Amino acid sequence: MRYVITIIFSSLLLFGCATQKEMNKETTDEKIFFEVDKKKALEYFINGSAAESKGDYAGAVLEFQDALKYDPNAGVYYAIAKNYFFLNKLPAALQNSRKSVELEPDNLEYLNLLQEIYTSGKQNDSSISVLEKIISLDSSQVNAYYKLARLYEVNKPVQAIKIYSKISKLIGNEWSVLIRIAELYERLGDDAKAIQTIEELVQLDPSNPMIQKLLIDFYNKKGDYEKSIAVLNDIIELYPDDEESLERKAQVYLMMKEWEKASAIYMTLFEKPGVSLDAKVRIAYAYFIESFKDSTLLPMAKNLFTIIDKDTTDWHVKMYLGGIALREYQDTLAINYFKLVTELAPWNPEAWLQLGSIYYENKDYEHASIIFYQALEKFPEDFPVNFMLGVTLVQLAKYGEAEPVLAKAVELNGKDVYALSAYGHTLSQLKKTDSAIDYIKRAIKIEPSNVDLLGSLGLIYDNLEKWEECDSIYTLALKTDPKNALVNNNYSYSLSKRGVRLEEALNMVTHALQVEPVNSSYLDTKGWVFYQMGIYDSAKIYIEKSLSVSGDKSVVLDHLGDVHYKLGEKSKAIDIWKKALELDSSNEALKSKIEKGEL
Repeated sequence: MRYVITIIFSSLLLFGCATQKEMNKETTDEKIFFEVDKKKALEYFINGSAAESKGDYAGAVLEFQDALKYDPNAGVYYAIAKNYFFLNKLPAALQNSRKSVELEPDNLEYLNLLQEIYTSGKQNDSSISVLEKIISLDSSQVNAYYKLARLYEVNKPVQAIKIYSKISKLIGNEWSVLIRIAELYERLGDDAKAIQTIEELVQLDPSNPMIQKLLIDFYNKKGDYEKSIAVLNDIIELYPDDEESLERKAQVYLMMKEWEKASAIYMTLFEKPGVSLDAKVRIAYAYFIESFKDSTLLPMAKNLFTIIDKDTTDWHVKMYLGGIALREYQDTLAINYFKLVTELAPWNPEAWLQLGSIYYENKDYEHASIIFYQALEKFPEDFPVNFMLGVTLVQLAKYGEAEPVLAKAVELNGKDVYALSAYGHTLSQLKKTDSAIDYIKRAIKIEPSNVDLLGSLGLIYDNLEKWEECDSIYTLALKTDPKNALVNNNYSYSLSKRGVRLEEALNMVTHALQVEPVNSSYLDTKGWVFYQMGIYDSAKIYIEKSLSVSGDKSVVLDHLGDVHYKLGEKSKAIDIWKKALELDSSNEALKSKIEKGEL
């Protein structure tokens, strides 16, 4: 109620002053006319303010609009704009707010409302302009600085940092400001400045473990592990039973390759009676994952999981022990563990998917396929299981085995682009090109701008020597993503095989090599383009580079033999062709060249 009275009293002063001003200017008859108008305006304004205080914003707008008829001043426009804003009618709010600011351009209250309307309407540039005007009128407007900085964060992070720095000067170091500055520096890739800012945060609140742990994350990112350990020691000194900090310290030691120090902490955690099963599994899992990079850690992972296994029947533990047994080539033991998993969690295909995916991501496709085959026996109608087994078999070039599995995956989910693509690729490798094209086109229909799919289709057309379709698809792919290295290389090689548009082909493969300078396939392509251009010395350089990167490959050796033949080194060419034939004994073209002793 006090709020309503205040508004009404302010309004009386507003209207009273205006009326007196008019009375001093006009004649007696005119005095009476304007005084009556002002009274009507004030009456409507009071009614509008009362409606607004009750939340009747639509009613308030009507009253204020009536007041406007009798006294079109900035305050009434502002009141109408504010209530339209409450009603989320932004165009009407904006129109009236602009009018209020036009009449009183230096009124901070009116400017603040205009800025809020612009922000709500996503007109950030206009909002920024108004906020800058507010700050120019009153540089102590901290809230305006905050709003301006948040808006700058979107596209002008450097400017946002400057604004946040001004806020710090106005109010001193403040947690929320410093954390925003640190995040912006991280976004800009300036980890040093981000760390410096978080260090200021630590000084501001030295006992706050959340800030300390954030600082640890930044130190780890930069590889300043000793500093991470120092901060963790401070936390552990204050909170000696903080399991998370102890675990993080062990993880840092793992990053430092200090296996014994990490192990000592982990064993201490294992001996603590209150340590949860989840924490113990996390610790053992850390060693399991690291063991893919350093196989000497596998026994430690095994030891930890074995200790956990004594006190639990948790299926996760059995699953990881099975995975470790696989890597130790104890297949019978692995199968026994996996059987226990299916008994303990017969309903859960995720166990198999999780373990199989670990092997897949670490490029251990043989073991991944064993896991996924086990999963398929239990869950033959599960899409992810069929899909993951299929793509694993593709990685092993077991296309005949992959075909029925991926066909099932497509049957289970015919709209999954990756399944359609993998199945199309498999069919292509099996020379079932018409079906391959059909499935890849189905995938492209779902994702028409997927350059990988377009590239796959272009490659199939290239193999079929359907040059018009090949050129069309590759052109579309490069129009979508001109910098795609694989498509640039494949199209370049296609043109070089045909001996056409060789300058374009050279530009394409050159771009591909800028992206991946030591890709053996791309090096061979560039060599072959030079060969087709008759620049044999350059061709020899790039094809030899390709062989040095990847080792002997039949196709590349074949190309090198052709180059030596063109350079007049016939006997050397034949020796290289013979070496290529040893790697691909079914290559009839190679046999013919060797028999004839010429191209």
